[in-house]
Amino acid sequence: MAIHPIDYRYGTPEMRAVWGEENRFRAIVMAEVALARAEAAHGMIPREDAETIAAGAPDARLERAKEIEAEIDHDMMAIVRALSEVCGDAGRWIHYGATSNDILDTATALQIRDSLALIEEKLAKLLSVLLFRSAETRTLVCAGRTHGQIGVPTTYGLRFAIWASEVARHIERLRQMRPRVVVGHLTGAVGTQAALGDAGIDIQETMMEFLGIRPVDVSNQLVSRDRYAEYFMFLANVATTLDKIGLEIRLMQRSEIGELAEAFGKKQVGSSTMPHKRNPIKSEQVCGLARIVRSAVEPALQNNVLWDERDLTNSSTERVLFPEASVLADHILRVMIDVVDGLEFNKENIRKNLMMLRGVNLAESVMIELTKRGMSRQEAHEVMRTASMQALAGGRDLARVLGERPEVTEFVTREDLERLLDPDAYIGTAVRQVDRLIEKLQPLCP
Repeated sequence: MAIHPIDYRYGTPEMRAVWGEENRFRAIVMAEVALARAEAAHGMIPREDAETIAAGAPDARLERAKEIEAEIDHDMMAIVRALSEVCGDAGRWIHYGATSNDILDTATALQIRDSLALIEEKLAKLLSVLLFRSAETRTLVCAGRTHGQIGVPTTYGLRFAIWASEVARHIERLRQMRPRVVVGHLTGAVGTQAALGDAGIDIQETMMEFLGIRPVDVSNQLVSRDRYAEYFMFLANVATTLDKIGLEIRLMQRSEIGELAEAFGKKQVGSSTMPHKRNPIKSEQVCGLARIVRSAVEPALQNNVLWDERDLTNSSTERVLFPEASVLADHILRVMIDVVDGLEFNKENIRKNLMMLRGVNLAESVMIELTKRGMSRQEAHEVMRTASMQALAGGRDLARVLGERPEVTEFVTREDLERLLDPDAYIGTAVRQVDRLIEKLQPLCP
């Protein structure tokens, strides 16, 4: 019976598979095989026995390991025994010189590696969609807003470019952190490698070479959890970017703004009681699940604070944190790719909102020009502030109010004011910024 929504509602099949029970079992078996091969390579166990272990590994079964665990109440030893049973006499060498977390943490590294590959792929897809939207709307002028209030104009192209730049930094962060978080170890009970003798360091390096990951420099019984905390903080950072994009889409889809809208299926239902509703439910789902992903950070940080060479308080939390945060982060990435790709623009509303304040939102433009022509900047600010308040209070065009003020017409003509209050003429370098960013980031796209 499915209980967690990851089992039946959220998550991609590929990420669920990475953190699924069967794949976890296989990763542990792979680590045991790599250990035997590494020990054989350094003459610690017979080479033919290592080959037998590798050949028998595919026959090891999760179901059998569970049966054994029910008897002995130790998950790692249950897998060791299940693997030993299918390897004949060679099974005597399985787990030789290792402690549980040598294998468990190394298996986790394999899962993190595969998880990051899926995340990176989706980040690149999201980047591609954002850059496409940025190019498509590079000259689409809209009302900029600060504090929820309309400010000077911006462009939708610049908004998408800002999000794209953020996603590109996540790709950079992922690549930078990969060698820090995808690491395995073979250091024994408290980190001294005493059971492996003088060859311990070499065996560890060889084992990780077989698995295609890096070994730690040092560790106690655990890989230090600052590495895992970095992974979870990365997922939280990605989720927060998606939350940020989703929130803006939701704000712009508000009925009284109506500039953007999520795609809406022909037979899609918006509300069980209000048939007219068209809700931004996908963006809301992203924003909601981002909270769960971020919630993994605090316990992940606490998992780095353990007694002496280790205790077991990290284990139970990580069984929850890794699959939940990884699956949900991957899920909301996929959802946001679809949302951005299907976004609909209401250009009529975009223009209406841009012009709503009848020029007042272009007060800065006139202030700058007055200063250029001889008025002090502070005086120009006060003139434009009082004129703007007058225009707003009377529901009048700012151009008309300014045209009645001699202190303004002394410096600018009515024709100048029409030009200065044209929103399309006051977007600065927005288009150039977009073009430069697209050129820079295009190589990161699939």
